[in-house]
Amino acid sequence: MSSQKSLIIINQYIGSPYHGMEYRHYYLAKNLVSKGYRVTLVSASYSHLFSTPPKVKSLFTKESIDGIDYIWVKVPRYSSSKSLGRIFNMFYFAFMLRFLKLQKADIMVSSPSLFPIKVAKSLSRKFGSKLLFEIRDIWPLTLVELSNIKESNPLIRLMKSYERFGYTNADRVISLLPCAKEHFIANGMSGDKFRYLPNGIEFSTNINRDLPKEVLSAIPKDKFTIAYSGTIGIANNLDYLIDVAELLRDNENIAFIILGQGGQKDRLMKRVEELGLDSVTFIEPIPKDYVGAFLSQIDVAFISLLPEKIFRFGVSPNKVFDYMYAKKPIIWAIEAGNNLVKEANCGVSVGVDDTLLLKDKILELYNYSDEELKKLGENGYNFVLTKHTYDKLSDRLMEIIDE
Repeated sequence: MSSQKSLIIINQYIGSPYHGMEYRHYYLAKNLVSKGYRVTLVSASYSHLFSTPPKVKSLFTKESIDGIDYIWVKVPRYSSSKSLGRIFNMFYFAFMLRFLKLQKADIMVSSPSLFPIKVAKSLSRKFGSKLLFEIRDIWPLTLVELSNIKESNPLIRLMKSYERFGYTNADRVISLLPCAKEHFIANGMSGDKFRYLPNGIEFSTNINRDLPKEVLSAIPKDKFTIAYSGTIGIANNLDYLIDVAELLRDNENIAFIILGQGGQKDRLMKRVEELGLDSVTFIEPIPKDYVGAFLSQIDVAFISLLPEKIFRFGVSPNKVFDYMYAKKPIIWAIEAGNNLVKEANCGVSVGVDDTLLLKDKILELYNYSDEELKKLGENGYNFVLTKHTYDKLSDRLMEIIDE
């Protein structure tokens, strides 16, 4: 019999570079495979995050992607991320897992959907294997705090029962949120089960290619540039950047760039036009493997999130690791239980929507010497290489499994 170690990861939102987000489990799996593991990723055939959904021919479609065994569970489509159809989709995915034939392996179930955890427990008991419960978003608490749904809602109470089941029955509870341990304990987890495993960076997706001419020409020349790169949504709080650009409109040496696409882009572009802000440039989204080349052209990277109570448990934004890998000083405008920029000593931190302080911090960075800016960038780079590559994170996951 083969002694090859095997892991099954169940998360209905697993993507790939060929289908779109999410990428965490693809990168973990790819690195585990390179170290001798056999990894099976069980995902749904449809997600609102996919750019190109997989082609499925039956209830369970198997596919090999970069050495990883994928199983796509055929599920119905839903209209939006906040629709009842998405909730039904979660129930359906978990129900169909009961009919899936899998080979013996350790099992990891990842949130936000909690419903697969009971099927996974049955499988781990049958296999005599480890059960890992990974919390990326704390459901149902996230739903309660970010919406008008009450804790007494039957759906929330049902999710709560699955959450407690996972904390109680898993061998290890893994989370990207470093400050969430006490919440897990309050909901049934034994304290010795908690393990922190953050997001990270994969070298292959951060290739410094030559930027297309139209992107390169759009970047302001001979200016001190503050740039945001990523989704332009409500949560990303980019009005904050425009507010400070307005305060600094008389400083012709400082420019702002917003690169990406999202539901707030048109509104923000219109706002910039109405304010007459020549210092703010919008650039169309670029493929992920060009992001490093873009970041090499700017001086300081910016990240902000709207204040949410749920962030008290911590955050692990992928964007920050891209910024660090590009050796850029970072402005961290997030109020959360952790502060990655402070940990890495690679930039400055401001509260949310404290525009005067943000202005002062930008001017502070503007007055730094090239050597001081370079040192901040190097600090972030060394931090991400030491703690946040998927190569290192996969090693840590193997350690957790082997405990």
